[in-house]
Amino acid sequence: MKVQERGGAGTHRGAAPGQPVGERLPAPPRERKPALAALAVLLILIGALGATVLVLRAGDRIEVYKLKGDVAAGHAVQDGDLTTVMVAADTGVHYITPEQKAALGKLRAKSNLYSGSLLVGEMFAADGGTPAGKAAVGVSLKEGQYPTNLKDGETVAVYRVGTSAGAGKGNGSSGTGNSGSTGGSSPLVQRAVVSATGTQDKSFGSGNLAVTLTVNTAEAAALAQAASAGEVAVVRVAPDNG
Repeated sequence: MKVQERGGAGTHRGAAPGQPVGERLPAPPRERKPALAALAVLLILIGALGATVLVLRAGDRIEVYKLKGDVAAGHAVQDGDLTTVMVAADTGVHYITPEQKAALGKLRAKSNLYSGSLLVGEMFAADGGTPAGKAAVGVSLKEGQYPTNLKDGETVAVYRVGTSAGAGKGNGSSGTGNSGSTGGSSPLVQRAVVSATGTQDKSFGSGNLAVTLTVNTAEAAALAQAASAGEVAVVRVAPDNG
């Protein structure tokens, strides 16, 4: 019995005191790498910038001019008439861009342009141009022969007035091949566009107003004849949007 106790006691003494069994060695402190953190932030920023560029370039959008005011035929576009919008680029559409602003200022509208229209090159010409089949006729109107506040771009009907207003009716004396249109209630020109209006001449109390009208070529001769006799009156009518 005693021998066994001693042997057991020797067994307990074999374990070295103060040495814990199975304990891990302490891990070394992690090394901070600020360069890697900065690189990660840079990559994030580049990714965000790339996404923004892709959004802006979606569909190859370009900046073009849009009208925010009406422009009458024969007139130049003013700075106050312009704003810009982004549209999808199209090689088949000749949009006018801000880079072409200097050239735009030298051009004139070939027809009436309305607020909200996107500007394209075909709308303009160096001198405003006279459309095919049209003619520009100058008339001098006396007070009472034109409506107040007559403006460029308006649509008017033209009547022959005065002592010879009905002279050509029934006898063909007008010599224009349009004898039935110079008298009665029929207008000399059913629709004409006011291309330009001058300043009212107040000298000697005349009050005459110089106006340029764009009419069909076939109507130009009769209108010029009546205008030379001072027998033209214009009436404002609704524009033809058809």
